[in-house]
Amino acid sequence: MAPSTREKHANRLIEIPAGRRRLSGILHVPAGAEGVVTFAHGSGSGRFSPRNQFVAHVLQEAGLATLLIDLLEEDEAEDREKVFDVALLAERLQSAARWLRREPDTRALRLGYFGASTGAGAALVAAALEPATVRAVVSRGGRPDLAARYLPAVQAPTLLIVGGNDDVVIELNEQALRRLRCPKHLVVIPGATHLFEEPGALEEVSRLAKDWFVQHLTTTVMDDRKNQPHHFDEMI
Repeated sequence: MAPSTREKHANRLIEIPAGRRRLSGILHVPAGAEGVVTFAHGSGSGRFSPRNQFVAHVLQEAGLATLLIDLLEEDEAEDREKVFDVALLAERLQSAARWLRREPDTRALRLGYFGASTGAGAALVAAALEPATVRAVVSRGGRPDLAARYLPAVQAPTLLIVGGNDDVVIELNEQALRRLRCPKHLVVIPGATHLFEEPGALEEVSRLAKDWFVQHLTTTVMDDRKNQPHHFDEMI
């Protein structure tokens, strides 16, 4: 079988300087990519998260580059204060964004963030701090409340995805939605819990994220969009 036209590189292991620290990551750039999505993982997670790797693969198949990165070094990840320090995590995301702008394969690509749990808070802070750089944000089971004071400054179109059985997080996301002034949308996936482990739940997250990033990071028009049950022509 001939190789996919999307293939450009195999996964590339990288290290990104962040002050005196170095952040380990996995970069994948399909041929013809117009956008790159950096993943901001939740507490206790990292670049090897099977859930985020699943989502990344769906984005890659849609022609988007992905960067899965550990925002904390191993010793830092054991410090609960650092795990919930969204200002620090956002600063690390900014370091990753600067690195992507210097890399030949990614410097021309539009940047998006996919954040999970606490990582979603960090992604929203980073988006607020660099409105000219960040073009789209997707939050999966996120904690946007951790970025509360930054939310009105976010300009990037933001999609919040929450499980229907994740009652507390639904309420936090509804509150965040009211504070956001950018193009925004909240999708609640019925029957899903915080980690979207139910059959079909993560697939739905991946499809929603793919549609959002393709819409905001690329010039592609999805021919089958009219057949999709969720679309984003009208934003809340």
